Amino acid sequence: SSKIRNVEVQSADGVAILEDCIGFSLTKTISKVEERLKKGVLPDCQDDDIFPRVGNEMGAEAQIRFLKAKLRVMQEDLANTVFECRKKDDENQNLGTRLKDTEEENSRLQRTISLQQSQIEKYKMLSQEANKKTDGLQQEVTALEKVLQ
Repeated sequence: SSKIRNVEVQSADGVAILEDCIGFSLTKTISKVEERLKKGVLPDCQDDDIFPRVGNEMGAEAQIRFLKAKLRVMQEDLANTVFECRKKDDENQNLGTRLKDTEEENSRLQRTISLQQSQIEKYKMLSQEANKKTDGLQQEVTALEKVLQ
């Protein structure tokens, strides 16, 4: 569903994580490494920690098996990380949708409050006018009662 974009370059125990996963082909990378190994072009990486200390004593085939196993583990880790990123992306999209809905509801409620406040003001004015009218009528009744006495 969603794609990973611009994953920052990080380093964990000497293992570089891809800067941008889009367009990256693990198969091509493996093929390139295997071609270099077949040609006998080995990278100068005596100081790296890819192989355990015993790795220097391993034969080429054992090293390749070891690297392929390590690659499988890294692929699984990458797949898990991609899965988690997609899950988090979906969760973010759901939360974004919920936020938008909540904001729309808030806006609707603010309009309702504004309308009700204007109605309250209108009814207050009507009540004040009715009270004035009642006071005037009460004074008129009082005056008429005096005239009748």
